[in-house]
Amino acid sequence: MPTGHKGRYGHEFFRFEIDKYGTLKYANNSNYRRDSIIQKTLQLSPTLINEIQRIIKDSEIMHEDSSKWPHQDENGRLQLEIEMNGQSINIETAKISSLADTLSTEDPEGLRVLYYLIQDFKCIILSIISLHFKIKPIA
Repeated sequence: MPTGHKGRYGHEFFRFEIDKYGTLKYANNSNYRRDSIIQKTLQLSPTLINEIQRIIKDSEIMHEDSSKWPHQDENGRLQLEIEMNGQSINIETAKISSLADTLSTEDPEGLRVLYYLIQDFKCIILSIISLHFKIKPIA
């Protein structure tokens, strides 16, 4: 799932991929203050994979129709590709910076589903990365 934009700091993005074997590949490119790309790879437990699949199923994103969603613009794009249980979707829409961005569209309810799913993904993935690659032990 990549999301990003091209702005004053160049092409900035947040991307993660979980393959069918449970390998998580994470990349975050922020050129702010000339930072370099952050890339991490780790193995997820079957329990965590099942939880991510449950989040996807509960969101009902697999049943959404993205044909009325806004196209990529100068602010960036949000792309989501999911293959799960024989079903697949590939969504590409304009970057959603906040829930307010969904209100003035033709399908605010569908974009709200996508927005909350993306927020759930970001939260869980960043938590996993933070816990797994903790440099200083918790005292």
